[in-house]
Amino acid sequence: MVNTEEYFTTNEKRQLLQLVRDLNDKLGSQLSCHDINTVHALISKGITEAGIFGRDQYGMNPVIRHLNTALALCDSIAPDRTMVIANMLYSLCRADYLDVQRIGQLFGDDIAHIVHGLLHVVPLYEKQAAVENENFHKLLLTFAEDVRVILIMTVDRLALMRAINHHPNEQFVHEIASESRYLYAPLAHKLGLYSIKTELEDLSLKYLNRKVYTQIATRLNETKLERDRYVKEFIKPIDKRLKEEGLEFELKGRTKSINSIWQKMQKQGVDLGGIYDLFAIRIILDAPRKDEKRACWLAYSIVTDIYKANPSRFKDWITIPKSNGYESLHITVYGPDDKWVEVQIRTRRMDETAERGVAAHWRYKGIKSEGDVDKWMNEVREMLEASGQEGQMSLMRNMDTNLYNNEVFVFTPKGDVIRLPQGATILDFAYHIHSRVGSTCMGGKVDGKNQKINYRLRSGDTVEIITSTTQTPRLDWLNIAVTSRARNKIKNAINERQARQAQLARETLQRRFKNRKIEPDDATLARVIKKMGYKTTTEFYAAIQQGDIDVNDVVEMYEGINAKQNEAATRGTAEEFVLQRPTEHKQHLDNDILTIGEGVKGVNYKLSKCCNPIFGDRIEGFIASDGAIKIHRCDCKNLRHLRERYPYRIIRTRWTDKAGSMFVATLKVLGRDDIGIVSSITSVINKTDNCLLRSISVQAEGGLFEGLLSVNVNSISLLDDLTKKILNVKGVKQVDRI
Repeated sequence: MVNTEEYFTTNEKRQLLQLVRDLNDKLGSQLSCHDINTVHALISKGITEAGIFGRDQYGMNPVIRHLNTALALCDSIAPDRTMVIANMLYSLCRADYLDVQRIGQLFGDDIAHIVHGLLHVVPLYEKQAAVENENFHKLLLTFAEDVRVILIMTVDRLALMRAINHHPNEQFVHEIASESRYLYAPLAHKLGLYSIKTELEDLSLKYLNRKVYTQIATRLNETKLERDRYVKEFIKPIDKRLKEEGLEFELKGRTKSINSIWQKMQKQGVDLGGIYDLFAIRIILDAPRKDEKRACWLAYSIVTDIYKANPSRFKDWITIPKSNGYESLHITVYGPDDKWVEVQIRTRRMDETAERGVAAHWRYKGIKSEGDVDKWMNEVREMLEASGQEGQMSLMRNMDTNLYNNEVFVFTPKGDVIRLPQGATILDFAYHIHSRVGSTCMGGKVDGKNQKINYRLRSGDTVEIITSTTQTPRLDWLNIAVTSRARNKIKNAINERQARQAQLARETLQRRFKNRKIEPDDATLARVIKKMGYKTTTEFYAAIQQGDIDVNDVVEMYEGINAKQNEAATRGTAEEFVLQRPTEHKQHLDNDILTIGEGVKGVNYKLSKCCNPIFGDRIEGFIASDGAIKIHRCDCKNLRHLRERYPYRIIRTRWTDKAGSMFVATLKVLGRDDIGIVSSITSVINKTDNCLLRSISVQAEGGLFEGLLSVNVNSISLLDDLTKKILNVKGVKQVDRI
């Protein structure tokens, strides 16, 4: 049990009594005796029975803080029973002393709704969020549920900032000031709470850089009398002329805020004396709505008649108001003593809007706006401009703060806030962090609990990605990811992997063809791919790499298709060939020999690509199963194999005496990797008569050069001659026919 008399210090008791009196004066008839007695009883029991309102870790009394916030709400926003009671009691619910349902029974559903919003928002700070992140601002608006929750939070921060001056815990003060500068001052600015925004910025500068704040404040105090005298002298002729024109008005002179002065000094690189618009004069006109523009322009002409204006500093927000509804004329004139003075001209209505209205001020001074936020903020501003404070707050009850219902805002373990579309998964989050993190994502921890990659994120989640070096993107991930970034990264990774696999499979097939002495033709290979049921070469090679296709089956099918093509290209068959007995070579021939070459007709033969025989080579023929005769060199490895298995299908063969056709030969060249060696070799080939270079492929590694040359020649003697010429090229060490 805690005695409430012991809970408050003597000074706090005096503060408590004064705050309660002031609050009663502000709220007047809005608070009933039931309200006052019930709130007092709940807080007293919270202190004595549950110890809920104990001093925080920094020694501050929460009851005094709540009362200061309630009074600031009345002064800065509007006296409102709902916000005041919700502000006083939500700590009881947060400590589980009361529940929201009980609050509704005691004070009504509207107050319960505000308390629920406050309870929803407060846990966000326990995530150690980076509050300067713009996405955190949006997350607050999403969680708040009601615009009045944001108002209470902002004003509460103002009350706290006022209370921590000279607090002994410097780190605590620094954290609160930083949070106020990066979160609450921008929020106040967006809502048009300009006086709160200015005070928060000034106090933040005071606590974060007290030396600078003190220097500027001291200098302003030293020059106050001088500024007052100058303002009085400056406005004297303006006051006289305005009265002569019959205008009703109020003239104000104001010094810019200390934070604003410091920002200008930093931006312009000058000291305090170099800020020419250090103070401004404001002319506030009393005029009917229909005569507002005429009155403002009349005042403008009077001021510019008296003082010379700077055209580059003129701003007209009356003809075309700002997007937030701000209306005013701003002019800078050359005043006495060679000083520039800013003059603002507006009506009473415009001034009230600028000073107290919750305006949609998102775009002002570079703060960006999105979608329906401007519309929402304008509605808030119009409500606060509506006549009657009770009417303003009743309209706000129906405001919807869920401006980002198509988005989710989630935290990283370090407190950064990431914005993703509604329905985004852990996989989307991982790819948002980095493509490598996404590609190796195995799942994640959401608020400490393990979840799969298809877990759909919710606003407020804290997500930690779990990765594995063995994980790679899969095709079914495209059914999980919803962001275009993640989907594109997944597609790119899969395509790259398939391309690598296809390259490996292509190299495997090429080696098998080479082992069989086959030079594959792209058109024939395309027919093989189509016949095997694959639409693209990528799918075909992927099937080879995955083991769905045996490369031996591919080679056999290729040979079969190639044989049929050769049969269709010839005019005869093997059964129709004519055996000749060349009389001129009769002494060398003991048996019948097949003669091939220039002038031979009616014989279906094909030069085998495994050894590419050339006129002059010792050759033999092999009768294939389709009836065609394949001509091999006698030293061909494949022929040796065929001779062992099918000796009865071997035919002795010779060339005719006349060389005519061009034959394909492949030479393998080895040598040093010297500059110009390739061009020297090709030059030799081009200068050789009856010789044509068909293709060349070159590889060089470790200073060694290896080239494969495909040439057309008409005889073995020409090929031998070409080989000798290439061997004479500087740097060439070896030339072999393959």
